[in-house]
Amino acid sequence: MALSARIQDDTKAALLGGDRFVGDTLRNLKAAILNEEVAQGKRDEGLDDAEIEKIIAREVKKRNESIAVYEQNGRPELADVERREAEVLANYLPEQLSEDELRKIVSEKVAELGVTDAKGMGQVIGAVKQQVGNSADGALLARIVKETLN
Repeated sequence: MALSARIQDDTKAALLGGDRFVGDTLRNLKAAILNEEVAQGKRDEGLDDAEIEKIIAREVKKRNESIAVYEQNGRPELADVERREAEVLANYLPEQLSEDELRKIVSEKVAELGVTDAKGMGQVIGAVKQQVGNSADGALLARIVKETLN
């Protein structure tokens, strides 16, 4: 089943089942997907699963950034709402690679590309992203590449 259809079905199921939180979270995700479809001029044909995964990853990242800000400012109740939303959205992403798995892939790419210093960091990140797609967190990937090259 296509990811957009799964999100649509889960939204209906959540709202009909009385789970407003999940229903509203998925409805907001559908709005973000629609905005991207309009922005790319793909309203009629829709986005493919990889593009939708990128949107979901971006939305999870927004939630995680909000969690950090709310916790810094002593608002744990707001951080909890964002955390729950991030958990709901993360269910639609591919399983995330562990830090060890990602380190191994980064080491292989660094050797394959022959990168020796931080100037090639973007090249390594791009190559790894192309290989693993949305199954790796971008911030974690950048940190591992930086550590590997230094």
